[in-house]
Amino acid sequence: MTTHLVWLRNDLRINDNLALHAACRDGHARVIALFIATEQQWQQHDMAPKQAAFIFESLELLQASLCERGIELFTHQCDDFAASIDYLAAFCQQEQVDNLFYNYQYEVNERERDVAAEKRLDAAGVICQGFDDSLLLPPGSVRTGNNEMYKVFTPFSRAFVRRLQQHLPECVPAPKARSGAPLKAKKIARFAYPQACFDHDLFPPGEAAALKQLRHFATQGVMDYAAERDKPAVDGTSRLSVYLATGVLSPRQCLHRVLREHPAALDDEKPMVWLNELIWREFYRHLMVAWPALCKHQPFIHWTRQVQWQKSAAHLAAWQAGKTGYPIVDAAMRQLNQLGWMHNRLRMIVASFLVKDLLIDWREGERYFMQQLIDGDLAANNGGWQWAASTGTDAAPYFRIFNPTTQGERFDPKGAFIRQWLPELAHVPDSAIHQPDVWAKKNRCTLDYPSPIVEHKEARKKTLDAFERAKNAA
Repeated sequence: MTTHLVWLRNDLRINDNLALHAACRDGHARVIALFIATEQQWQQHDMAPKQAAFIFESLELLQASLCERGIELFTHQCDDFAASIDYLAAFCQQEQVDNLFYNYQYEVNERERDVAAEKRLDAAGVICQGFDDSLLLPPGSVRTGNNEMYKVFTPFSRAFVRRLQQHLPECVPAPKARSGAPLKAKKIARFAYPQACFDHDLFPPGEAAALKQLRHFATQGVMDYAAERDKPAVDGTSRLSVYLATGVLSPRQCLHRVLREHPAALDDEKPMVWLNELIWREFYRHLMVAWPALCKHQPFIHWTRQVQWQKSAAHLAAWQAGKTGYPIVDAAMRQLNQLGWMHNRLRMIVASFLVKDLLIDWREGERYFMQQLIDGDLAANNGGWQWAASTGTDAAPYFRIFNPTTQGERFDPKGAFIRQWLPELAHVPDSAIHQPDVWAKKNRCTLDYPSPIVEHKEARKKTLDAFERAKNAA
């Protein structure tokens, strides 16, 4: 009997899984699945313990779904990608695997691993098939008239939407039950990698929960998104990022569900605001393949390598702990530290503050985010940080610097979000919530809250001077 192996990575679902679907086409083949945890590699990539826990629990639920269909899931733990290739080759020999099916990952280390794995397995007579599963359109398929990768998002988005309007990528169904189904699930050994508790009400693991949240958001949330997405005190975002980052949900499922509820979504301004967020996700992945140095934390704009960053351990620690004296920044950071998630508008505000107010290297923030985020994703995280730091493609100009006080006043005017995360400011009136130090001094009272660690106007000038010196030097 022919044996087909599905090598699972960040694609922990049975619905619309291209590798799994292809492996199950032959109704007579024995189909098995394998997931390999790589502790040292995850450590090098700064995986958040909350994300590791989310992956483990989603893997347990995936195992149950696979067993119902007669597909046994094997798991293994090893140090790094090199060791995973050794184990994969030995496993294929042990299980007499004829064909390997897997979905591509686009980061540099992952791509090198897959090339090495295919070479090793090909020599052993195993046929390997890879699939562009985690994207709506494959990297390199949306290019300029000069056949180059776009460097600016807006024309990329327009070209991307035109491609979707011409031909939508299809979703494939979950595999049917195979001969011998169902199987009894075996207990999966806990990862050796550190894991941390996460909020199951906000981020319930598994595919069923992901699809439920998608259906809920696609009915009305996607239409309200444009008006509500920048208000951190409101539940106005999709909260689907963790499912996309870990592959519990595919972007094709997101697109098709929105189109099912709103057939004209690709021509409708309201749902397109959220669909554009999916396209930003694609943009950053396409860029990562076109410019692999982005995976190595290199700035896209070459001259920004010359920026002389401040190395203040005290300022970095204050930012990480949410003790900068700027309420919107501190509330956002405390949300991140507790939930492993942060509202997107706040991600921009705190990133701008670290880079443009504290003049700390953006890579410090990028790394800290990955270490905390349950929805950590290299391409999106790197793209967002380089945008805020004015070092990336299609980045905010270096002279665009958010004022953290006015950002708070604009997006959390009465301080509802701030009070949720900074209980020490509970009694500060709405009119003073964004500058509590000024209110406290005027009223001669003491707050259990720090004064601003920098003065924004002075910090802004210092940052502009640093960027201008770097640009002139280059």
